[in-house]
Amino acid sequence: MSNLELLTWARGPALAWAMGICVAGIVLRLFEIFALGRKADLSPRRLISPGSGWRTMLSRSLPPAGMLRRSPVTYVGGYVFHVGLFAAILLFAPHIALIRSLVGIGWPALASPLVDALVIAAMAALLVLLAHRVADPVKRLLSGGGDYLAWAATALPLLTGYLAVHHLGLDYTLMLALHILTVEALLVLLPFTKLFHTVSLFAARWYNGDIFGRKGVAS
Repeated sequence: MSNLELLTWARGPALAWAMGICVAGIVLRLFEIFALGRKADLSPRRLISPGSGWRTMLSRSLPPAGMLRRSPVTYVGGYVFHVGLFAAILLFAPHIALIRSLVGIGWPALASPLVDALVIAAMAALLVLLAHRVADPVKRLLSGGGDYLAWAATALPLLTGYLAVHHLGLDYTLMLALHILTVEALLVLLPFTKLFHTVSLFAARWYNGDIFGRKGVAS
């Protein structure tokens, strides 16, 4: 298979399969979660706080008091990575053009040099977070194969995308094909690994905040 044929396959059948598996997997996982149900809480509500779930969605996005000082690598590295990833996916002009071609809507893009800087910062943060995970005895003990798989599945699209945009490394056609394939691998893995928090994050925060608010417990 030539580089062009690989790129054509990655843009066509492989992308269709990856998106189909991703959507089916997300639907399955959400069904599993919501099918568990929620037992009726027969105790009286201890705190009239109807917005506790929504507040928790926002408050959990900020580090708890004192934690930024105690674990700066985790929080600063995490924020830098997520901002860079967000910019790469949703604020990069070619990606916005792709989204517009698929769903018919778009928005202004960031300047390419700024996106480059954010992507480089995100990749650097990923490396720092990986080194910290390996070096820290507690995090190393708690980490399993799924954690490292999620790290690689997230890092490779950023790396291959940056190399493709700047025509570095391999032939551009091959690098672009590899970038698309790594994105498709991420899509396939997303519903079945810890990457699923991308979908379940805010629903879980709302649920925890709502149930703790009912019990009068701070969340």
